[in-house]
Amino acid sequence: MDRLDAVAIFVEVAERGSFVKAAARLGRSTAAVSRAVAALEARLDTRLLHRTTRAVTLTDAGARYLDRCRSLLAGFEELEAAAASEKDEPQGLVSLTVPVVFGRLHVLPVAAAFLEEHPRVGMRVLLLDRNVSLVDEGIDVGVRLGALEDSSLRATKVGHVTRGVYASPAYLARAGVPREPEDLRRHDCIVVSGAATGTDRWAFGRRGKARKVIAVTPRLTVSTIDAGVEAAVLGLGLVRLLSYQADGLVAAGRLAPVLRAHEPDDVPIHVIQPPSAHVPVKVRAFIDRLVPALRAKFG
Repeated sequence: MDRLDAVAIFVEVAERGSFVKAAARLGRSTAAVSRAVAALEARLDTRLLHRTTRAVTLTDAGARYLDRCRSLLAGFEELEAAAASEKDEPQGLVSLTVPVVFGRLHVLPVAAAFLEEHPRVGMRVLLLDRNVSLVDEGIDVGVRLGALEDSSLRATKVGHVTRGVYASPAYLARAGVPREPEDLRRHDCIVVSGAATGTDRWAFGRRGKARKVIAVTPRLTVSTIDAGVEAAVLGLGLVRLLSYQADGLVAAGRLAPVLRAHEPDDVPIHVIQPPSAHVPVKVRAFIDRLVPALRAKFG
């Protein structure tokens, strides 16, 4: 900034042809203005100005340097203006990561409304059923379900979901309703490979109470939550889901929860950010919309 200040002083002296007039314009002493220009010339090892008792004029090198200095100051003013503008209106790209089904059902609608409200903002949404490093991937915001392992993240809790077992009414009418977790051993089960809800070891019971882990033998294994949900709707067996993945189908009568009295601990939902002191306006504006929207549903 000292070097930029010296450039601005030189431009003022060159344009006014006088150290005295430049000093008056800048609100500084004539001696301070003269020292700044002399230090600039010394750093460049080039004389920029001819000084006489009557006038100050540019050398050839000074004239060429003046043109570049004007461009530099104009660019700096444009940069500051853009930054000031962003304080009033979010602009630029916001990157977000969120689990696939949760993002499709509950985050993309919020993102769509945000983009409509802020036409100068773009978004990159990564729908992934795995945790990624926000810092390594250059991601501004994440929505994470489950315990947070990285304590350095800036996290805001927005609510929770439950983890339960679901089946279609047709399957339950045919195979019977399980009453205890151990009953799962005689039922057809659907496992989603690679998903937090879909291992072949299903835990039941809350902290402080007797907990059970049942090793189920899958009749069907699929690779996505959507496929597991669809298989359960088709009556192929019992599937373990997070409540948001099943709520709509339960309301429609296409799935029914079982073993509710044995459900494990609630799964927390957090909106997370990288551990940075500076939060861009565009990111803060999106979080200000996302957090209350999720709390209204899950808080």
